[in-house]
Amino acid sequence: MKLSDPSVPVSVEQRIADIVTTIKAEEQRLRAKYSILQYQDWIGFAIMLLSLGGMIGGAYLYYIDVIPAWLCIVSAAVFASLSHELEHDLIHRQYFRKNKFMHNLMMLVVWVMRPNTVSPWYRRGMHFLHHKVSGTEKDLEERLVGNGIAYGFLMRYLVMFDGLLGMLARRTALKKDIKNFSALEVLNAAFPLAILYFGGWYVFLVFHTYDAFWGAATAYPAWFLQSMNVLDFLVVVLIVPNFIRSASLNFVTSAMHYYGGVNNLIQQTQILKPWFFAPLHLFCFNFGSTHAIHHFVVGQPFYIRQMVAKAAHKVMVENGVKFNDLSTFITANRWVHV
Repeated sequence: MKLSDPSVPVSVEQRIADIVTTIKAEEQRLRAKYSILQYQDWIGFAIMLLSLGGMIGGAYLYYIDVIPAWLCIVSAAVFASLSHELEHDLIHRQYFRKNKFMHNLMMLVVWVMRPNTVSPWYRRGMHFLHHKVSGTEKDLEERLVGNGIAYGFLMRYLVMFDGLLGMLARRTALKKDIKNFSALEVLNAAFPLAILYFGGWYVFLVFHTYDAFWGAATAYPAWFLQSMNVLDFLVVVLIVPNFIRSASLNFVTSAMHYYGGVNNLIQQTQILKPWFFAPLHLFCFNFGSTHAIHHFVVGQPFYIRQMVAKAAHKVMVENGVKFNDLSTFITANRWVHV
């Protein structure tokens, strides 16, 4: 049933049901066509090994001077984006649901690959809350990446591009709106990986800024220079790739999720894939195009969402999900009826 047909009254519930039914039917068609999809646990594990191997291999090639720093950074950021999708699937228990060891092993590995995030075990609670209260002031997960903050102010960009300083700067507003919010609890959930990540990143930025102006007149201890060489290497192979990955993801997700004016599932998200978002989507695995599908059908691994996207987009747009709504950049993500 199409929204554009004025002769057929369609309730919101009917529209949502139409979207869900179509997405699930397309998934079943694909699963029947491609028997390999039945090995969901091992597909996820293989993707994890591929992305981990890609990051390690790129780091080694950079270390022996086979590839330049920029290529190592770009490839590592792309592989790290895969690990984010895997983490999201793991949060919804898409892999090794009945095998706690394998499930938790994958959770740990994808966290190590993306050390500028809170622990995935902690994020599980945040993400389940996100599905319950998406589009409202209670949605901690999206508010931590900038959703609902007006563009044109430094705060929006700080929150999107520096999760640690952004959270600390917004802690008063978050505590006011979200029951039991605790900045200390979030910091604890970020320990030790995210704390080490941001600590290393800040040391790198401060040292090289200082060195650019006063380095020639400074006698650095040998141990310090050796430590900075190690940090410089980590910046190329892990820190900057994840800065690019998370910046791209946070920009896209905070733009495609609505904040305010949201009354139902159709109004929570949009399909956001203008052609000029292609560089961002490269580093967040096409998130703006496919994440809205997840809000309607939660129990799908990310690669299935990619496969059903064409059919899903068609029925979603027909039933009122917005497509490339760039007005969110001037309305602070508010859903506005047109």
